[in-house]
Amino acid sequence: MNRENLAFAMPDRNTEEKARAAVDVSHSAHDVIAMTSAILSADEFELFARMGRLRAVSPGEVLFRRGDSGTAMYVIARGEIDLDFGDDLQVKRLGPNEFFGELGLLIGDHARSADAIAACDGQLIELRHHEFERLVEHDPATVSFFLRRAIMRVVYNEQGLIRRLRRRNHDLQAALDNLHTTTHQLNQTEELVRTDELTGLYNRRGLMLHMQECREIGLTTALGLVLVDCDRFKQVNDEHGHLVGDRVLQSVASILRAVVGPEDLACRLGGDEFCLVVASARREDVMRVASYVVRTAQNLLAMEAEEGIAPLICPLSVGACLVEADADWNAWYAQADAALYRAKRLGGGRVEWQDPLPSTA
Repeated sequence: MNRENLAFAMPDRNTEEKARAAVDVSHSAHDVIAMTSAILSADEFELFARMGRLRAVSPGEVLFRRGDSGTAMYVIARGEIDLDFGDDLQVKRLGPNEFFGELGLLIGDHARSADAIAACDGQLIELRHHEFERLVEHDPATVSFFLRRAIMRVVYNEQGLIRRLRRRNHDLQAALDNLHTTTHQLNQTEELVRTDELTGLYNRRGLMLHMQECREIGLTTALGLVLVDCDRFKQVNDEHGHLVGDRVLQSVASILRAVVGPEDLACRLGGDEFCLVVASARREDVMRVASYVVRTAQNLLAMEAEEGIAPLICPLSVGACLVEADADWNAWYAQADAALYRAKRLGGGRVEWQDPLPSTA
């Protein structure tokens, strides 16, 4: 009988009643498990044993691999078969009266989803795709019931796979979230290590790390360095207390933040001493930044005098210079500090420039 004749064949009344009784199953959990089990009923096993051919297998024998094209179903008459689905899924062991590879019988040329390997000496019943019509002709009711079970089993297994994939995706997402949180915490910790708690500017450690990073990326051009020191800061602390002194330091930090460009760096070196690293090799650019710092502090001082309020700022002395990017910090600092010392000696509240110091070599 060909497929066209099979599709429109009309079974007799007894066959219809038998098929109807076979598929009239309960939807209880117990029956769902029974329907999706790989264990054959006595009628199914008898039919497949009669229509199929026996095949002996030995331990470790590979019946097929994942991805192989399959055209046969197997029923275990004796022995055990391991199904390995890969992807860290548990190996499934099947025993007597259980079947596998049913899609090869039903649709032919089906890509296998698992490795099938004999666990011990055994005997299988092999049924190939081209024999499916003979099965239907011989016992359509039993085949109909088997088809229903096979389809339900495929759907059940697919749903299980989807659930496992969802769990795996959930676990993966949770791991990624934990990684993101940990990375964020590490970044925050690193930023705290680099940052001055009072002013929010980089601290000395942050400055050193910035210099190291600049050297690692091959920065070799000259830079501007602006060294800033608060004049009469001890007097502010003594007369108005440390809270006012802290506010003055925060005001200096605000001035520096206002003047820095996207590639510049503002830093509190410690106490009442600050610095700016200016990403420019031009003296006029560095002096413009330094002058802005001094001038802004002077404007705030004038406002304080008019309003008679507690100090927001104090006069600032500034030393400015150009430094070589590959020189060390001590050389940078010594050059800028020479200019700062002159600014202090000349009364403070001003900017002084320092050309490169003579080499001591």
